[in-house]
Order: sequence, then structure tokens, then C-alpha cells
Amino acid sequence: MSAFSKLTFIPRAARKVLRLTRATVAGHAFARRWKRVDVAPSVRGESTENALRTFFEARTTGRGIWKWEHYFDIYDRHFAKFVGRDVHLVEIGVYSGGSLDMWKSYLGERATIHGVDIEEACRAYDDGETHIHIGDQADRAFWRQFRKDVPQLDIVVDDGGHEPTQQIVTLEELLPHLRPGGVFLCEDSDGVHNAFIAYVTSLVKHLNAVELRPGALLATTPTAFQRAIYAVHFYPYVVVIERTNVSVEQFSAPKHGTEWQPFLG
Repeated sequence: MSAFSKLTFIPRAARKVLRLTRATVAGHAFARRWKRVDVAPSVRGESTENALRTFFEARTTGRGIWKWEHYFDIYDRHFAKFVGRDVHLVEIGVYSGGSLDMWKSYLGERATIHGVDIEEACRAYDDGETHIHIGDQADRAFWRQFRKDVPQLDIVVDDGGHEPTQQIVTLEELLPHLRPGGVFLCEDSDGVHNAFIAYVTSLVKHLNAVELRPGALLATTPTAFQRAIYAVHFYPYVVVIERTNVSVEQFSAPKHGTEWQPFLG
């Protein structure tokens, strides 16, 4: 690139950043202004039949479970497809062990449950069916060893230290390790200016990358990221990322029909 090209490139990039910043500020303002109530609280569509919520509400004694109540519908939406299958789940943040019992009850006898915690006391929950791994979720060396010990993984529930730096390391180390169709769920990503949310938002931008091929067919070759990631979901305090079941080799928009308006050519 010539010196002149560099000089012309910088203002163009700056204008693009400014447009994105303006759009971000506008979206933030729109959400802050929102006051309308679209759906009555009694008919929000929450499932009345939710085995996870039932388990939670029935746990009046024994190992403790501590969850936001609206999480149970999110869990069920993304984990229901794994029920009764040979599935491998890891939850970061064991605490008092109750949620490990919940996952086993929900997913069924074929499920293999792993717990990760930094506290040695959590080894007490390793009973041969539930496997406990002691380590720091911000330690990449720990995750390298974990991946060797747990070569198959379908579900990640990050309920660990809740710091963005910890959540980002966990995502980077485990999301690529998930089997096709796997689900990564991070809890307690709260706060309007949350660094983990900003990180995941940048992933969404790459999910929308496009470089159209010349020709009559509207088509593009997916990036490696688009081949691997099916969807990114945001909920209050929760982020869910789904792996694709089958790698996508092409995104295309074919035309069907014979009658077309002339204004698009």
C-alpha cells in the first residue's frame, strides 16, 4: 500500500467506526426509552411443564441450588434436545453441588456430568458418575488438560467466577471443543457495559460476514467461524452460543418463479 493509499484509508475507516458508534448509542437510547408493555405478565409464554424448574422448586433440603428463576426456560429451550441421549455436560462453578444433581435428573441416566471449581472442597461431589475437576477457569493450561481428560463435550454451563476475563477464556477454550450441535451457555453476564457481552457482540459481527461471488446466483462461501457457529442468543444475564450440526459449505439465495418486477433488474 502506498503512502497516499494509507492516508485515504484512515479517514474511511474512521467514518465507518463513527457510524457504528452512532448506531450503538442510538440502540442504547432506544432500549432506555422503552416503556410499552406488549404482553401481560401472566401470558409471557413461559412453559408450565419444565422439569428443571420442578426439580429446583422441589429442592427444599439437601445440596443447594442457586439460580435466577427465569434461567429455567432458557435451559429447557436449548438443552431439551439432549434429554435421554449420550450427552456430556460440564458446569463451571459447583458451589454446593445441587445443580449437578439437577442436570443429571433432567438429562437422564445416559448423561455424563462434569463439574469444575477452584475450591478443593468440591471434590466431595465426585461420586464416580459425576466427575469433579479442580482448577481455575482463567487458566488456559487447566483447560488444555481438561480437554485431554474430557474428549467429548456437548454442553457448557459457565456459572463460575462471573468475571468477563474468566468468561472469555472459558469460551475460547471450550467453544471450539464442543461436538457438532453443542451448546455453550454463560450465566450472569449482567450489566449494560459488560465486557463479556461486548466480546460476544464482536462474534456476532463475524457471524454476519459476507463476500458475494460474482454471477447470477446470490451466494457466498462461509467463513470458518460461520461453518462452526449456528447461532448466538442473548437473554437477560445469559448468552447462548450453538454449534452447527453439519458444516455449511455455502450460503445461497436462489430465485424461484418466472414473474419478476423490473425495478431490481
